[in-house]
Amino acid sequence: MVTSNQLAPGMVVSVEEKLFRVESVVKVTVPKGQPFIKTKLRNLTTDKAVEKNFKVGQEVKDVSLQERRLEYLYLEGRSYLFLDINNLEQVFVSPDVIGDKINFLKEGVEIQASFYGDTIFSVELPQFLELMVAKSEPAEEGSSLTNTTKEAILETGAVIIVPPFIEPGDVIKVDTRTREYIQRV
Repeated sequence: MVTSNQLAPGMVVSVEEKLFRVESVVKVTVPKGQPFIKTKLRNLTTDKAVEKNFKVGQEVKDVSLQERRLEYLYLEGRSYLFLDINNLEQVFVSPDVIGDKINFLKEGVEIQASFYGDTIFSVELPQFLELMVAKSEPAEEGSSLTNTTKEAILETGAVIIVPPFIEPGDVIKVDTRTREYIQRV
């Protein structure tokens, strides 16, 4: 347990049996009445942000999430099957937790997963991945190569913007956070 005065951005707290990541904390003093702590919290299950006020000195249950490395194996039914690298156990992750990160997930990719008990609340892809271009538009004839781009579909299904010289079969380095082409490998 911590008091509301000790809350800081990045902490994970339990409020009404739900887990939230603290995004901002401000102590508010008013001319008449009691000061309070105003927080912005992000629900780890729904990823929705909420504002919550606490009394100064109010006890709040802090939670520590366990970080584990998982390796993606394959889609099984509606869940994604991963292998816990430390203990070699199979772990199922729901599509809600994966979200649009599935566009960069392929067999063998290692991710960081945040666990609370046996429940996974978030997954983090590596910042850079090397993926093969499955399909791309042909480069336009007569266009200058310096400022033109085209769409490419990667082996994982992600659609990104690439330079005109990238062709199907090329392996490229992609920034998974910004969804940008970095370089041809």
